[in-house]
Amino acid sequence: MAHRIAVIGGDGIGPEVVAEALKVVRAAGVELDTTEFDLSGARYLRDGTVLPDETLEEIRGYDAILLGAVGTPEVPPGIIERGLLLKMRFALDQYVNQRPFVDASKDIDFIV
Repeated sequence: MAHRIAVIGGDGIGPEVVAEALKVVRAAGVELDTTEFDLSGARYLRDGTVLPDETLEEIRGYDAILLGAVGTPEVPPGIIERGLLLKMRFALDQYVNQRPFVDASKDIDFIV
């Protein structure tokens, strides 16, 4: 069964990094069903919206979110951080920006 992933490419290098991450995951044999969401500083500049409530509700139905770098110098500080990142974290109970890592040799575990 494929994992349903909400993909948010973001801004700047975000879309490129996300595209490569998806290639790596697929190369590892993980089956993905992805949907891209246009959520970025560029979108805010284009139409004044960051993360509409209906989009957030749709994202809730996915197994995971793959989020690229977001933000652009043209958007004042705090708009993307509060309107996208913090809104998603609080709405989805993801308060900690935790990045677990397990060494393939099983010798070390650590969290960044």
